[in-house]
Amino acid sequence: MSQFPLHRPTWAEISLSALIENYRTLKRQLTGNAQLIAVVKANAYGHGAVECARALAEAGADWFGVALVEEAVELRQAGIKRPVFCLGGFWRTQGELILAHELTPALFRMDLAEELNARATEAGRIVNFHLKVDTGMGRLGVPFSNLIEFARALKQFDHLKLDGVMTHFADADGIETDYTESQIRRFEESVVMLRELGFQPTWRQAANSAGLHAFPNSHGNLARAGAAMYGLTRDVLSPRLTAPPLHPVMALKSRIVMLKTVPAGTSLGYGCSFTTKRESRIATLPVGYADGFRRTLSNKGRVIVRGQFAPIVGRVSMDLTMVDVTDVSGVQLGDEATLLGKQDNLKIVAEDLAEQIGTISYEIVTGISARVPRQYIPA
Repeated sequence: MSQFPLHRPTWAEISLSALIENYRTLKRQLTGNAQLIAVVKANAYGHGAVECARALAEAGADWFGVALVEEAVELRQAGIKRPVFCLGGFWRTQGELILAHELTPALFRMDLAEELNARATEAGRIVNFHLKVDTGMGRLGVPFSNLIEFARALKQFDHLKLDGVMTHFADADGIETDYTESQIRRFEESVVMLRELGFQPTWRQAANSAGLHAFPNSHGNLARAGAAMYGLTRDVLSPRLTAPPLHPVMALKSRIVMLKTVPAGTSLGYGCSFTTKRESRIATLPVGYADGFRRTLSNKGRVIVRGQFAPIVGRVSMDLTMVDVTDVSGVQLGDEATLLGKQDNLKIVAEDLAEQIGTISYEIVTGISARVPRQYIPA
């Protein structure tokens, strides 16, 4: 418990060396001289945006990607100087922040173009943006059918520069390829149409982690690495191809703070949802759903203690979780429990937890809450 003497003994370990190795592995997959955006949105998928960005910048990352302008400002305030791309665009009130922090936003609404151009005109600046085209995702982006009309209207803004074109794939991680190939064709047609209208975009970005892996023809000259960069693969990349050698970056750990022996027939936890069938050794861990360790793991998840799996018994509560360590030889108060990660020859990865509770690995790692301290293992 000496690692965090001022905190309860629950923490997340972030391997910066694994993060950097994953980034480099993914970049090596790119065709030609394409650059790679390291996506650190949502607090770097729960891993810590500032710390991860600093490590990646030191390792030579080309760009950083965020969802929100607020996330981009956090990076700038932390000293990140590499280009930062805002995938989700910006709100009408954030034009000045785009200029002040030299951010590159996605653009897909005419009113936002008007706002950004007005702020750029006031500042006497030219602002670069990437036009987001909806080729089939259906969320954000200029509909492909409206692209020409929208692009022509952009010509009125003399303080904006269409420096890139982007799209987002809906099914690049699937087994079938037809839908993604149709999106790629629309994207390529979009670039041609924009050039015919006189635009000269520097950047062409379509591939996310799944596209980078499964569709080399989508790489353009700028791709995005998100979940795969953090070592998530099974529900991120297409199963029709072998995943590259990527390593989980996050581990979640706690320690036993209560250890007791109870007789057969003892009910455990809220709702008395578990009753022991034998005399049992029960350990309590100071971690719960307020930390992002999901309540839906109650009575079906497991942790690793002393190199052995120990099942969760009773309901995961807000701050505490019980596990059955009856079969764990030599278990003691203070023993480390691995809830996510590797211990000895056993491991629990985010995809395992996701499968157990019917979600995806993204939700597992992004859900580890801010009250869990992150311990960064240097590269």
